[in-house]
Amino acid sequence: MNSLTEQLNAFLKNYERANNSHIWAHVAPMIAPEATYWFTDGSYRGREEIQSAVETTFNRIQDEVYEIHDVSWPVVNETTAVCTYSFSWKGTVDGIRQSGHGRGTNVLQYNNGHWLIVHEHLSN
Repeated sequence: MNSLTEQLNAFLKNYERANNSHIWAHVAPMIAPEATYWFTDGSYRGREEIQSAVETTFNRIQDEVYEIHDVSWPVVNETTAVCTYSFSWKGTVDGIRQSGHGRGTNVLQYNNGHWLIVHEHLSN
């Protein structure tokens, strides 16, 4: 594994940790202002729409633990990276312990010394 892939894996681990904090201010700096997110329940463009969707999930799933695993980087260069992965979550929804899993794809872009997510697609 080269140092660029290690850097990207660290970014993804930090993204996982930020989501598990359930604090939007921890997640937002990792997302490009013009990013698009595609979730099972809809598509969202720009940080404001993404924030609304993500905070809705944060509020809906209490005590959530979100995990990213089986990460693959089919495209990696100095300015662009694409990863595919499996994800799982568990938490309390309406007072009932629940869990789920799915697949994800993220497109990252390196800009001004930072990797940012420009697209995320999660599906069950």
